[in-house]
Amino acid sequence: MRNIYTGIDIGSDSIKIVVAELVGEKFYVLASTSVKTVGVRRGIVVDHNMVVSSLKLAIEEIENTLGLKITKAVITVPSNDRNLSVVDGKIEISKEQIDGDDVVSVLQEATVEKIGENDELVSIIPIMFSLDEDKFTDNPNGMISKSLGVKALLALAPKKQIFDVLKVFSDLNIEIVDITFGCIGDYYEAKTKDMDAVLGAIINVGHEKINVSIFNKGILIKDSIINLGSKNIDKDISYVYGVDLNSARELKEKFALCSRRYADINETLDFSIEDGQSRSINQYEITEIVEARVVELLKLAKKEINNLTKRKISYIIVTGGITELMGFSYVVENILGINSSTMNATTMGIRNNKFSSAMGVIKYFHEKMKLRDKNLSFVDSESIEQMIKNKKSMLELTDDTIISKIFGYFSNN
Repeated sequence: MRNIYTGIDIGSDSIKIVVAELVGEKFYVLASTSVKTVGVRRGIVVDHNMVVSSLKLAIEEIENTLGLKITKAVITVPSNDRNLSVVDGKIEISKEQIDGDDVVSVLQEATVEKIGENDELVSIIPIMFSLDEDKFTDNPNGMISKSLGVKALLALAPKKQIFDVLKVFSDLNIEIVDITFGCIGDYYEAKTKDMDAVLGAIINVGHEKINVSIFNKGILIKDSIINLGSKNIDKDISYVYGVDLNSARELKEKFALCSRRYADINETLDFSIEDGQSRSINQYEITEIVEARVVELLKLAKKEINNLTKRKISYIIVTGGITELMGFSYVVENILGINSSTMNATTMGIRNNKFSSAMGVIKYFHEKMKLRDKNLSFVDSESIEQMIKNKKSMLELTDDTIISKIFGYFSNN
């Protein structure tokens, strides 16, 4: 069975969708898209119909690219007002060996009477399993024991804001297979074996908010939201140059840099402003505006990390679409120190850090299913065969290019 998954991240600025296939032990992106979001404010659905329209457009783009119907997905949900706690549970084992069903059962036992009336379960992530004779393991499958215990992180969020998101997908007949927070997706996209052994932080600079999350040995232990984001850079540019926010964003993404170190003082751009007038904008000067705001945002995030933990931080990773600006990494290291870096998306086919949450939730879900000893795919064999036929028909119109060779690899593995 071919393992194809869809991850969807609904942000305040855009909806990101990634469809990826697991080949061996690596994920390869088959398609991705980013579509402007309308109806979401700071991660919360505020206009249901507008969000449905935005998501429908994004889904249609992916389906047209793949020639494949999207019917299932793992998604991010808002972490606003979330509740994190450590819980434990224990069950008796009657069979010869522990299997994935026992893992599911002990995790369910750990949630009993732990979920409030107004809360919804987002994730329960095992920290450690315990066996007879005080033995401990991170994966009990195949082991022999008369009992199985678990200590786990229980992540809850307000029921209303979760259901508001789920209803959007329900209206489009998309089955939600699993949910989790975007910061957990970011971790799984960034993580290495070294990160799984230490304490660190992940900062996601979004459009309207910054998520600051602390992970200890791969487990989310604390997080916080700063109600500022890359939109504030757009506002600064808009104010200084007298342009609307859309034009300011265009200037930021296509002309400005993030550090004056890389800017050309002689580079200028003639840009139309109000009443059809034109203004000459200097790259060095607009970069000064961008850099000043980025420095402020990173300093606020650094302060928040210090508020969340007094322990030594081994890594700080910064992600979000804004990190793609040239010079951002240089500013990050200057402000956050030598242990800091921008996200380096590790999945083949991901070219922008704005997709880190959408891709990461796929990896999170896959690891979750491995622990439960389950093998799932969001796409059935018949749909996959139809997708391959559609793609082969398109490729017959082209020469034997690198693109066709790459697709042939996916088709045959």
